[in-house]
Amino acid sequence: MASNIPMSPQLEQIHGEIRDHFRALANGFQKLDKIKDSSRQSKQMEELTDKMRECKRLVKEFDRELKDEEARNSPQVNKQLNDEKQSMIKELNSYVALRKTYMSTLGNKKVELFDMGAGVSGEPTAEDNVQVASSMSNQELVDAGMKRMDETDQAIERSKQVVEQTLEVGTQTAATLKGQTDQMGRVVNHLDTIQFSIKKASQLVKEIGRQVATDKCIMMFLFLIVCGVVAIIIVKIVHPNNKDIRDIPGLAPPAQSRKLLYLRNQEYMGK
Repeated sequence: MASNIPMSPQLEQIHGEIRDHFRALANGFQKLDKIKDSSRQSKQMEELTDKMRECKRLVKEFDRELKDEEARNSPQVNKQLNDEKQSMIKELNSYVALRKTYMSTLGNKKVELFDMGAGVSGEPTAEDNVQVASSMSNQELVDAGMKRMDETDQAIERSKQVVEQTLEVGTQTAATLKGQTDQMGRVVNHLDTIQFSIKKASQLVKEIGRQVATDKCIMMFLFLIVCGVVAIIIVKIVHPNNKDIRDIPGLAPPAQSRKLLYLRNQEYMGK
C-alpha cells in the first residue's frame, strides 16, 4: 500500500528506515524465542528497546515532514499519508506490547514504561492504556485505581485549602483597606476642621488688631486734647495779662482778674 502513495524524497527515506527497523524488530523477537540464556535474553531485549526508541523518533520526524508538505499535497494524498502514519504507530505499539509480554515472562518486575504515545504527541493513547491494563492483574488494576483516586482526592483537598486561604487573605486585606480608608477620612476631616479654625483665628486676630489700632488713635487724640487744655491753663495762670491767649469757654478767669474787675465795678458805681 505504501509503495502506491506519492511521497517526497525525504518522506520516502524516513518511511524506508522505519520499515527496516520493523523488519529488524520482527526478526529480533523471533530470535528471542530461541534464546535460552537469561543474560542473552536481557541483552537482546535492550537492543530491541533501542530499535523501538529509534522507530519512535523516526515516526515523529515522518509526522513533521508530513505537516510541512501538507499544503503542497492534495487532500487525498494527505489522507493516505496520515493512514500510513497511523498504521506505523499501531505496528510500533504492537511491538511495545510484545516487549512487555516478554519482560513479564522473563520475570523482570521493574518493567520500564516505554511510552510510544500517539507517535508524535508524547501522550499515551487509549490503545496504549488498554495494552498496559491488559498486562495487569485484577488486583493490580484495583490497587492502581484506588491509588489514583486517593491522589485525586488529595489534590482536591489541597485545592480547597488554597482557595479557603486565598479567600481568608482577601477578606483580611479588604477589612484592612476599609479600616485604613476610614482612618484617612477621619484625618482629612480633622485637617479640614483645623484649617477652618486657623482661618477663623486669623480673621479674629485681624479684627482685634483693627479695633486696638482704632482705640489707640482715639486715646492718643484725647490725650493730645487734654494736654492742650492743661497747657493753656498753665499759661493763663503764669501770664494772666497776656491778651493773645483767649479764655477757655466755661473756665473762670484767674483770681487777680476777678479782683481788678471788682475795683472797676466800684469805681463805676461811685461815679
